[in-house]
Amino acid sequence: MIIMENITLQRGTKRLLEKTSATIHPGRKIALIGANGAGKSSLFSLLLGELTVEEGTLQIPGQWRMAHMAQEVQTTDRAALDFVIDGDQALRKLEADIARAETDQANDRLANLHQALDEIDGYTAPLRAEQLLEGLGFSAEERASPVSRFSGGWRIRLNLARALMCPSDFLMLDEPTNHLDMDTTLWLERWLQNYPGTVLLISHDRDFIDNVCEEIFHIEHASLLSYRGNYSAFERQRSERLTQQQAVYEKQQRRIGEINRFVARFRAQATKARQAQSRLKELERMATVAPAHIDSPFDFEFFPPERISDPLLSLSKTVAGYPDKPILSEVNMTLHPGSRIALLGANGAGKSTLIKTLAGDLRPLGGERVAGEHLSIGYFTQHQLDALDISASPLLHLQRLTPSATEQSMRNFLGRFDFRGDMALDVIEHFSGGEKARLALAIIVWLKPNLLLLDEPTNHLDLEMRHALTMALQDFAGAVVLISHDRHLIRNTVDELLLVNAGEVAPFAGDLDSYTHWLLSRLRDKGEQTSSAPGPAIHRKQQRREGAEIRQQLRPLKKALSEAELRMNKLDVAVNDVENRLADPAIYQPEHKEALQSLLFEQSQLKQQREAVEIQWLELAEQLETLEAALTL
Repeated sequence: MIIMENITLQRGTKRLLEKTSATIHPGRKIALIGANGAGKSSLFSLLLGELTVEEGTLQIPGQWRMAHMAQEVQTTDRAALDFVIDGDQALRKLEADIARAETDQANDRLANLHQALDEIDGYTAPLRAEQLLEGLGFSAEERASPVSRFSGGWRIRLNLARALMCPSDFLMLDEPTNHLDMDTTLWLERWLQNYPGTVLLISHDRDFIDNVCEEIFHIEHASLLSYRGNYSAFERQRSERLTQQQAVYEKQQRRIGEINRFVARFRAQATKARQAQSRLKELERMATVAPAHIDSPFDFEFFPPERISDPLLSLSKTVAGYPDKPILSEVNMTLHPGSRIALLGANGAGKSTLIKTLAGDLRPLGGERVAGEHLSIGYFTQHQLDALDISASPLLHLQRLTPSATEQSMRNFLGRFDFRGDMALDVIEHFSGGEKARLALAIIVWLKPNLLLLDEPTNHLDLEMRHALTMALQDFAGAVVLISHDRHLIRNTVDELLLVNAGEVAPFAGDLDSYTHWLLSRLRDKGEQTSSAPGPAIHRKQQRREGAEIRQQLRPLKKALSEAELRMNKLDVAVNDVENRLADPAIYQPEHKEALQSLLFEQSQLKQQREAVEIQWLELAEQLETLEAALTL
């Protein structure tokens, strides 16, 4: 296990963690959450040995193999498949050793090296890498393409595949779903559910955390707090804790007020001076309980549209795509005020093409796009972040849009997106991805649109901001068309699902859970069930060791099962004997009343014992069956 004991972690002058302790148990799947800047990535760097603690101790088992998902985007002409296989450094070293041994014609060494390669399943590495890339959405052609040809988001996917390829006991993933669509997010969920090692991941996708993790580490007020259960359980537990904390705080504040009033009233009186001094000492000793900050730092809403049309926008027999590559055909779609639509479909199916056509960024190749007289579009895409002026402040961005607005009104507005104080005046060049995404959303809200076209708006947003966006969208008076892999956002903001698939756009008959089941059935039909098994496959030597361990567990189980069967047989004989004696009519004569009561009591006791032993036998039989099934895998 990994043990952090009274650690203090500092970045520059800022203390991220102060005298906090936590334990990461083997096999646990843990989500690390907290506000942006709280220290999540720094804690990752500490575990990777890139940072050291200011105080305290960190213990990591020396035998644990660690793998992590790199955040930097590499530029290399190495093929995507080879780049992913490179994640298994032990494999690559063995391959290099084999190549040298072949050159030297060192046959004895070569035989040992090939045996070592077999023991780490080296011969299946290309197949396992292919399965990882397929699961993450790479086509067969793309797997042979050089890494340098992929965009930043797809290179992050390659980093993820490379981390999964690396044999590991402890896997650290930082925002693994940020550049995934819903299909690949579901695939990753199943992969991690099957991963036999320990997982620590940073994520702002609450459904993903709910489906993968069984423990939450929350960084709050420079402390690392542990909560058992998934994110939904964390929300409930933290809410209860904060409510209790707030009650304690309010009670304490009342007591402090009473003390201060007493001191102010009686300090000058000689008869009361000693009591006043006693209360001052009590005040000094009292551990101040911080007030619970239950409210999110984000609190915004969409302005009511100034003018509106009905319909706002319609597509009629529209062909969408590019001049040399039509992607969607015969699209019929009408958006009314209040429309709430999510676009579902695999990556590359045409969701973004459709939303670009609705936005007017792509002209229809056929059919019509008819805009309402008062159509006002708020369009969010990841490209909007690149369009921000990095030399301008958040305030200047708004001033350019509305020169007549007062500075105070703009600063008040930006404060609701947590751009407060100097941050509203700082140039955004050094803003994080999440801060730029918040600013892009703030600009959209400021423009008072009546149609929101949102393409993955939650990428880079933390959980608190995602919650605020969900609440704001629920009250938006216009229309919404949403593309997102955040199932919680979709589930709580839309009421119509459109499936973009095979060049067509059609209503999806069912809810989001139905769509999830549909996706999973497609994956099974494609034979990807085996590809969801973890890349760091259990090696044959490990399999033999685990097989031996299972057989060792089987022996006492079989013995206990046999003993339970023997006890059941003895109890059956005893029950039959009592029931035979109860079948004798003479036992019911008045003179045998005490003997009858004794027999009835004995019968009841024996049946209870028989039932208890049978339950034990069933449990043992189930354990035995499970272990024997594991032995045959």
